[in-house]
Amino acid sequence: MRPLGVIGGTGLDSFEDLSDVRAETLLTPYGEASLQFGELVGTPVVFVPRHGHAHSLAPHEINYRANIWALKQSVESVVAVAAVGGIGEDAPPRSIVVPGQIVDYTWGRDHTYSEPGKVLHIDFTHPYDAMIRDHLLAAAAGEGIRVIDGGVYGATQGPRLETAAEIDRMDRDGCTIVGMTGMPEASLARELELPYACCALVVNEAAGRGPEVITMEDILGHLQAGMGNVRQILRQLALNLGS
Repeated sequence: MRPLGVIGGTGLDSFEDLSDVRAETLLTPYGEASLQFGELVGTPVVFVPRHGHAHSLAPHEINYRANIWALKQSVESVVAVAAVGGIGEDAPPRSIVVPGQIVDYTWGRDHTYSEPGKVLHIDFTHPYDAMIRDHLLAAAAGEGIRVIDGGVYGATQGPRLETAAEIDRMDRDGCTIVGMTGMPEASLARELELPYACCALVVNEAAGRGPEVITMEDILGHLQAGMGNVRQILRQLALNLGS
């Protein structure tokens, strides 16, 4: 089988679970992409640290086109791990969400592989691949980890967090979680016909939904407490796919 692609977000800038790791820098038509090839419980995996190995790239600085292009050359499907804020009461900190929809509030990012003479009009009705979502849900169930099946990821520009009014607007739009990297990652994967799904860890209550001030100390605390469950799901997913 071709490898599983894993994109690591905040809290998963490195993937120590991998064995026999080989790092490569792939030159794509859109710039360089840093990949790590290895194995997870015997299943081949290609890992991309979305923000760079030292978490040095802000969400709007990430070369999404290069990352997705590089993964398309190497993997069968992609699971994108993300740290997000929870908008609804049913997504408190440390919850894990496998969203089913996305709303794009980003701007100014290189968001398509379309070029003069080649315009890509993709169907994006259901932005996440149903089979990969099912695999994620089955892996979580196999580990006895509760996840939220569904929800709407609101993708904002960052790197600042949102205002309370912006979160109110997103709530009215139907968003249940908020992050900064879900787009254009998901649509680029669809343009290349690369199956893609998201596994999101809630690390804070969104602006106006919890404490008066959202601190990095609180976010890091939830990351450290919750990312272990995400890693367990990824291990079980790799085990299921490799069997």
